[in-house]
Parts: sequence; structure tokens; C-alpha cells
Amino acid sequence: MSVIMVAAAIKRLRVTLILLLICVGFIALSPATARTGDFSSWLEDFRAEASTVGISANLLESAFADIKEPLPRVIELDHRQPETLQTSTEYLAARVTPGRVKLGKQMLKRYPTWLGRIERKYAVQRRFLVALWGIETHYGQHTGRFPVIQSLATLAYDGRRGNYFRRELIQVLRILDDGHISLPRMRGSWSGAMGQCQFMPSTFLQHAIDADGDGRIDLWGSIPDALASAANYLATERWRNDQTWGRPVNLPASFDSSHAGLDKRLSLAAWQDLGVRRLEGSGLPQRDLDASLVLPDGPNGPAYLIYDNFRVLMRWNRSVSFAVAVGTLADRISAR
Repeated sequence: MSVIMVAAAIKRLRVTLILLLICVGFIALSPATARTGDFSSWLEDFRAEASTVGISANLLESAFADIKEPLPRVIELDHRQPETLQTSTEYLAARVTPGRVKLGKQMLKRYPTWLGRIERKYAVQRRFLVALWGIETHYGQHTGRFPVIQSLATLAYDGRRGNYFRRELIQVLRILDDGHISLPRMRGSWSGAMGQCQFMPSTFLQHAIDADGDGRIDLWGSIPDALASAANYLATERWRNDQTWGRPVNLPASFDSSHAGLDKRLSLAAWQDLGVRRLEGSGLPQRDLDASLVLPDGPNGPAYLIYDNFRVLMRWNRSVSFAVAVGTLADRISAR
């Protein structure tokens, strides 16, 4: 074989290999061909599991009848959560707005009877309940339009926190089986959080309350149920109604930022000795309380001295920015 013929053969082989690699790559990257069968198998396996733990066959049939594939938008949002993309300052500015403060003040005046009953029963100050309501869903105006079943199935199948969301999917089926809400109304956030205070299904089953006494728990349409459920959650997590959440503070120019961190506690008197002051410059409260200092945007950003109630808010949502936003909104809607 001549050199020219060998070269031509090698060239043809290289072209063939390149085309083969392109085809393989296309198949691997095509979700329509690679994932549909996998998701169908996953759903079949999940339905079998749900049946063994007591979920009714009729519900399983209706709940999954129209679910054929994962929701790409849910996966996208799972990787773009605002708590991780925004600074604390940006997060706060976007949520504690003049409009949200004004509406929060109106809500305090609109529901004094129910808020009073809930406050007395659960020992949680009403301003924090209204602030949570405001931060989570803008006082019930934006409870989410994602189909909760399909959202949770997507997240369980996607795998990043698959076991957690698989358990949540079982729990949401229990809520439907118990008759608290109809399947068409089972809508919420992309993550499966539901109702006016955005409970995950497991939180619903542990803490949701039928406050209005109609025989079912409706966190979507019943404001008493939603607010009482939020209060019950906070009370269970050892909320202290004789304390606030914390406060923004000023630090001295020479302050050693190594004192900051949720794992470090000092008495208010000790913070005072270190030069920490209220935002307007006055001294800290003269109470026998321990507090931690958080610097969510680093040493050059805002500083907050926080108490145990702040940690309770972080068990609701594991984000310093979220807890600061709730506490700040609570302060502003209750200010005269």
C-alpha cells in the first residue's frame, strides 16, 4: 500500500472517529433520550414504595397520572437560590421594602383577634408571625404555582438531596390522603414548600394546626391555620417571647472580627466592653443575656448582635440573611 493510500485511510478513520464521538456526545447530552426512561423507572419504584407505607392506590394513580418527566425549571432554581447568590445587604433590600412594611402594619391591624389568641396560646410575639408571613409569601399573595408532587419528584430524582425529597414526597401524599387539601390545590414553591408560611410536607405533619376548627388544616386558604401553625413551630423550637431576635450594631474601628460567629457567645456586658453599640450609638441593653455577633457580608459589611430567637429562625430556614430579614421586618412593622 502506498504512502498516499495509507494517509487517506488514516484520514477516513479519524473522520469516522470524530463523527462517532459527536454522536455519542449528542446522545449523552440529550435529556429526551437519556432521562425519560430512567425517570419512568424511578417513578415506578417510588410508587411501589409509597404503596407499601399505606398510600392509597387511587391517590397514587391520580397524583402521578400526568407526570411524565422532571421539571427542568425546578432543577435550575435549586442551583440558583437567592441566599447563595445575593449578599445579605442585597437580600434584605429586596425583601424588607417600604411596600412590605406598610402591608405588614395593615395586617397587624386587620387580624388583632386571631393574632391575640395565637400570641397568648403559643407565646410568640405577633410581629414575628406577621413578618414570617410577609417574607415567605408577601402575606399570602405568592404561595407558589409549582405542582408540589412533580416538584418533589423532580428533586428526589435529580439526586443532589434525593433521599430528603423522596421522604418529603411520601409526606405530601399523606397530607392528600388525609383530606386536608385537594390535589389540584396542591401547589407551592419549586422546592415543595406549601401554603402561606411555606411549610415543607414533614413540617406540615409535625406542626400544622387546625386553628379555625373546620376539621382540616388549610395552610393555603386559612390565615388562622397558617399563623397558628407558624407559631406552633416556633414554640416547639423554644422561642422566647421575653426576647427579640437581635439588632444591628456598630463596631469600633479597631474591632477584632475573630469574635464574630454563631458558635461564639458573650454576655451583653462583655460586648459592651468590647465597644459594640446600638446602631444609633447608645449602649446595649442592660440584661443578663448572651449574644453572638454575625457579619454576613464580612468585616466591612453590616453587623448584627443576635439572640437565641435568631437561631430558631435559622431552623426555619438555614440562612443568616433570611433570619435577619424576618427580624428586621418584624421591627419595622411594629415601629410607630
